Amino acid sequence: MSDDEMKTLRVTTEAFQGADGIDAFREIFGREILGIEIDPLDGHPLDINLTLRSLPGVAMAAGTLSPMRNRHTSALLDNDDVVLVVMQNGVGEVSQYGRVATVNEGEAVLTANGAEATFIGRTATRVINLRLSRSLLSSHVAEIDDLVARPIPRDNRVLQFLAGYATMLNDQAALATPDLRNMVASHLHDMAALLLGGSGGRGAHEQGLRAVRLRAIKEHIRARIGHHDLTLANVARSQQISESYLRQLLADGGTTFTDFVLAGRLARAHRMLIDPGHADRSISAVAFEAGFGDLSYFNRTFRRRYGATPTDVRMGAPRADGE
Repeated sequence: MSDDEMKTLRVTTEAFQGADGIDAFREIFGREILGIEIDPLDGHPLDINLTLRSLPGVAMAAGTLSPMRNRHTSALLDNDDVVLVVMQNGVGEVSQYGRVATVNEGEAVLTANGAEATFIGRTATRVINLRLSRSLLSSHVAEIDDLVARPIPRDNRVLQFLAGYATMLNDQAALATPDLRNMVASHLHDMAALLLGGSGGRGAHEQGLRAVRLRAIKEHIRARIGHHDLTLANVARSQQISESYLRQLLADGGTTFTDFVLAGRLARAHRMLIDPGHADRSISAVAFEAGFGDLSYFNRTFRRRYGATPTDVRMGAPRADGE
């Protein structure tokens, strides 16, 4: 498996029965994989059901935990990344750098992997833990450690967007290629930097969020430009926003959904027509692979855009070796 592939691992106590089984789980999954000491809280049976997913520079652990105390001890420190803990359900408490933060349902808190810390789940909890690269964030966020163990309120719009966007890691189709995986990892860091920065005031905060969303939308469209089921509704659904808001964001960027998709498809067709490696494809096949379902519409819009027919462009392209 190459470094840019998505790695998935399920971590669950289901197959570990009895005291010996739980001790084995705590050693294999707790210390060796998660890097934490796991202790059930107040006699509650240990019940963990997490799915771990890893992309280049980012990893996510999402699922449910019974009440427990997790300790990141000095013996288990092996990296200096940061982890954003999003509390979807339940109540937890994080202690690090001499600070104690109570994290309620819908809130989030930042922790640092390079220092000792304790997490206590006072109730059964459902969490999303996002491990992010400190080096990628530090160029955008000053004094990251000052932000550790400080609750982020549930009504923070960037947090809401980030938590929703993180669920894209559950969508195999959305992460089918290295480019898509790198794109999602990059967007998660962009949103985390926006969430943790927040020093430009409300106006700058809103502007930054809209810019991140617009970038995510455009890259999502570009990655699927040849798909014939690429629609405004599907893109809005994938980005977890309304169709009207999607239109508004594109309008702010000086375009419309139809125009942006058309430009992307024409550019893809043009690249294929001047590429000797695609010389064996018919014009209609090129149009179809670029996302067009109507050949006459493709020919008309292509000529309007490039001032020449698709055949003219192909005839003027360099020939493959030997021809």
